[in-house]
Amino acid sequence: MRGARRIIDELSEAERAARGEYHEPRGELIVTAPILFGRLHIAPIVHAFLVACPQVSVRLVLSDSVIDMVEAHVDVAVRTGHLPDSDLIARTAGHIRWILCASPDYLARRGEPATPEDLVDHDCIAFEGLRTYRSWTIGSGSAARTVQIRPRFSVNTASGVVGGAVAGMGIARVLSYQAADAIACGSVRPILRDYRTDPIPVSLIHQPLRVQPLKRRAFLDFVAPRLLLVLERIEAEIWHE
Repeated sequence: MRGARRIIDELSEAERAARGEYHEPRGELIVTAPILFGRLHIAPIVHAFLVACPQVSVRLVLSDSVIDMVEAHVDVAVRTGHLPDSDLIARTAGHIRWILCASPDYLARRGEPATPEDLVDHDCIAFEGLRTYRSWTIGSGSAARTVQIRPRFSVNTASGVVGGAVAGMGIARVLSYQAADAIACGSVRPILRDYRTDPIPVSLIHQPLRVQPLKRRAFLDFVAPRLLLVLERIEAEIWHE
């Protein structure tokens, strides 16, 4: 089935070439990204790209599921995390990290933990739904350690976790971009800053093609440096670098 799909895709590429899509960026791009990350950081860059390339249209599909790029005819996928081995081509466009944060009110009432082990004496907010995830890995490399938490509040969305932290419900563990706005406005602040986790790559993924359409090349060249700047700014603001 995949072999037949690849042949169909190659025929489609030939048709695009005949329509001139290899002479100037034009045509439709299908792009996927995780829901919150896509809404916060990919959509604004796509808006700017559409202004810069008026002959290109974009279908942005936001989903936290891993979409089959061949089956769904996806041109570019934005993925967070370490990627499995495959024949797909990946371009790193920055990094994110897991961070711990809590509201100033909570820290004033309960004190700020000095080590990961101190978390056992604190209210924590778990990012979980029907399944439970109550082990947090903190630190990096050989110094990383895993602590078991006792959540006072659990919720199945990142925004719900951040909202709980803002409301003073406890300490949250979220990805840096998920808490960036709350940190910037002072609603929460990062804690255990000496125990940073290893960076997690953010990648732009696409299928290998003998000839790459200009629309996709233009999109990758437009998005990658802008996304890198956004993620570097978030890192700098969180850690005050």
